[in-house]
Amino acid sequence: MTAPRQDPLRDPRFFADPYPTYDRLREGCPVQRIPTGSGGHQAYLVTGHPEAREAFTDPRLSKDTARFFASRPSNRDLHPAISRNMLASDPPAHTRQRRVATPLFTTRRVRELRPYITRVVDDLMTAWRPGTEVDLVADLAVPLPVTVVCELLGVPESDRDMLAGWSHDLFDATDNGRIDAASHRIGDYLTQLVDTARATPGDGPLHSLLRDCDKGGLDRDESISLAALLLVAGHETTTQFIGNAVLALLRHPEALDRLRRDPDLIPGALDELLRYDSPVSVATFRHSTEDLSLGGVDIPAGFPVLIAPRAANRDPAAFPDPHRLDLDRDAGGHLSFGHGIHRCPGAPLSRAEAEIALRTLLTRFPDIRPAVPPESLTWRRTRLTRGLTTLPLAL
Repeated sequence: MTAPRQDPLRDPRFFADPYPTYDRLREGCPVQRIPTGSGGHQAYLVTGHPEAREAFTDPRLSKDTARFFASRPSNRDLHPAISRNMLASDPPAHTRQRRVATPLFTTRRVRELRPYITRVVDDLMTAWRPGTEVDLVADLAVPLPVTVVCELLGVPESDRDMLAGWSHDLFDATDNGRIDAASHRIGDYLTQLVDTARATPGDGPLHSLLRDCDKGGLDRDESISLAALLLVAGHETTTQFIGNAVLALLRHPEALDRLRRDPDLIPGALDELLRYDSPVSVATFRHSTEDLSLGGVDIPAGFPVLIAPRAANRDPAAFPDPHRLDLDRDAGGHLSFGHGIHRCPGAPLSRAEAEIALRTLLTRFPDIRPAVPPESLTWRRTRLTRGLTTLPLAL
C-alpha cells in the first residue's frame, strides 16, 4: 500500500466528484494513513463499510477533542460552545447530554412537528410558479431546516437568516479564520439567548429545553453547547440531504418519474438517497487513545481517525453495484447518520423534513428539470459535508 503524499480530500477535483478518490483509496486499503491539510499532520482515513461500522463503536476511538489538543499547540480559536459540545465528548458527559437531546426527536415528537414542517414548506413554495426558475438550495433546502430548528430553539424570525449565514461560514474548509469567527458569533448569540431565557420565566420551546437541561444535570455551558449543536447540526446536514437527493433524482429520470407517479414511495426511498450521496463526507473528530488494529491496519495511540460515511456507503462489499441509484435496494445499513452511541439523534426529524419537501415538490411541480447544464453546478468546499452551492430548477 502506498500512502498519498498530499491530502486527497483537498484536491479541487475531489469536491466535484469524490467517489473516484474514495474508490482508489478503498481499493488500496480501507484504512490508511493520509496527510491532512498543509501543516505536515497525518490521520487515518476509514473508507470501508465494515471498518467504518467498527470504528464508530470502538471505545478506543475517543471523541474528546479537548483531551486530544490539551498537550498539542493549536492556532485555532473556536468558541467553547462549538468545540466542546456533545459530539466532542465521551461517556459519561456524552451520555448526560444525549439523554436531554434525544427526546426532542422521538417518533412521537417528530409526528407532532409534521404539520408545522408542512406549513413551512407550503409557505416557502407559495411564490413558486410553473414555467419559472427557483434555486432549490436557497429557496428550500436552506430555509426549511433553519426555520424548523430555530423554532425548536425559540430563535426570533428576524435573526434566522443571520444564524444560517454564520452556520454556513462554520463549514468553510478553506478559511480557518472565517470558521473561528463564525463559531464566536454563534456561541455569543446563543449564550445571550440562553441567559435571557433563564432570566425571563416563560413556556417557550427554549424554556422547555432549558428545564430539560436542568433535570438532566447539564450546567450553563453544556446547555449553551447543546443549543449550538442543535442549531448547526440540526440544519446543515438536512440542507445537503435535500439538495443531494433532488440532484440524484434529476440525474436518474426513471427514479424521479417513479416517485412522481407514486409519492407514497418517497419514505422508502430515503435510505437509498442517503446512501447514494450522503450529506456527511467525514464524521466529526475521533482519535486513538491506545494502540489498536482496524481493518488489519495498526493505528498507534494519539492519531486522528477520520471515518468517511460517503465512502463507506459506496463500498461494494456492503452494497453491490454501489454507484447505481436503486430505489428497490435495502439501504438501511447506510452510515449517513453514523452508528453506535453517537448516531445522529436528529435523524427522524431530518428524514421527515426531506420526505415532506420531496413529496410537496414532486406533487406541485411534476415537470421539474435542471435549469443549468450539469457541468456548471458547483459544490461547497467543506470537509465534513457535501452539498451544492446552488441548484437552479425550471418548474
